Amino acid sequence: MCWIPISAKEKKEMLSSIGVESFAELISSIPPQIRIKRPLDLPTPLSEVEISAHMRELSEENQDLGHNISFLGGGSYDHWVPAAVSSIIERNEYYTAYTPYQAEVSQGTLQTIYEYQSLICELTGMDVANASMYDGASATAEAALMSYSITGRDTILASDGLNPAYYQVLMTYVQGLGLRVRRIPLSAGRTDWNRLEEMLDEGVASVIIQNPNFLGAVEDLGQIGELVHKVGALLVMVVDPISLGLLKPPGKYGADIAVGEGQALGNPTSFGGPYLGFFTCRREFLRRMPGRLVGATTDSQGRRGYVLTLQTREQHIRREKATSNICTNQALNALAATVYLTLLGREGMRDLALICLQKSHYAQERIAEIDGFKSVYSSPFFKEFVVNPPFSSERIIESLAQKGIFVGPDLGRFGMGNGFLVATTEKRSKEEIDILIEGLEERVRGH
Repeated sequence: MCWIPISAKEKKEMLSSIGVESFAELISSIPPQIRIKRPLDLPTPLSEVEISAHMRELSEENQDLGHNISFLGGGSYDHWVPAAVSSIIERNEYYTAYTPYQAEVSQGTLQTIYEYQSLICELTGMDVANASMYDGASATAEAALMSYSITGRDTILASDGLNPAYYQVLMTYVQGLGLRVRRIPLSAGRTDWNRLEEMLDEGVASVIIQNPNFLGAVEDLGQIGELVHKVGALLVMVVDPISLGLLKPPGKYGADIAVGEGQALGNPTSFGGPYLGFFTCRREFLRRMPGRLVGATTDSQGRRGYVLTLQTREQHIRREKATSNICTNQALNALAATVYLTLLGREGMRDLALICLQKSHYAQERIAEIDGFKSVYSSPFFKEFVVNPPFSSERIIESLAQKGIFVGPDLGRFGMGNGFLVATTEKRSKEEIDILIEGLEERVRGH
């Protein structure tokens, strides 16, 4: 930290300007028993040159993906971010991409959000998209609350294939409302539809299914919409947006609400955030949707314009009428997704998804050839799969990290047994996949 010494006179003037005579008076409201009675252990002052060098040295201790090979999965993926994305979102007019309260001076921001909403609807096959949520986890939890608001029922059925982090956020959201969350077990890595059918009744507000699920498996959804709707419940689907380049969108399955993590759409992994939660629903549930929505209109002279047409959060309407207390959107991240989707287009998304599919299957087949490693599930997968090693996953993950190869997360962290996830995006070359194979083979030989 860079310290700038001040004189006694300057100190006195500063204290006087805020209406106190001494520092002791300034902190008089802090109880004496919790104050530190010893001198602070602070480093000596550094010049700007020295502090810059020190901060650079600290930053180089980070294991970033620019200097390592990432096969990390579990909800955050190392996809390529085209240079045009950064070039556009770093323009000055987007630096303060906050809530566009005044339409008259926010037409640019409002238009980008409108385009984002339109693209997300086209991608998911849903009717309406809001102006974004914090991340995929909060979007999932908000979907559960929305299903409760619509149906008045107090039971949520969530597949065990749901990302465990999303499940934790979901449990945090529902506890104040007294809602009950029941888990649908898996069978061979996919949701057990027989058990789901047994659990469905007229007390169920919604069924939450992730596809592909946390283990990477593509769910056999079949007539899932009809099954859930038969008892008057809502279908909530959590989807990987990249997978929609190949897989049927949630709208085709009769989903009532579709949500997901938009990080893969032009946003880097960034050590875990900020991310982008997308949220869509059927038109009939529009007024129950959390957050806000941008719409297109015309002014008094017939000119096209953009406005906030729906704002159902507690800061805008009576608190008891609010659908959510989400206080902002992820406008800059949503803009990145908008640029990304526009650049790739329909065919580009399909090609991207196909490349991820092919590379992940090559990696899975090569790993299955290693002595002691085996395929856990035979179900189809998209870009992510489970590896079951002959010894501790934690040790394998640590040893590979020392070689600059990241895999995981460790499924043991979530009580899912000894195994870890491997995700293969379009960025991973055949040579890098072969380096992963060599690292695993070397670990087997040295075991």
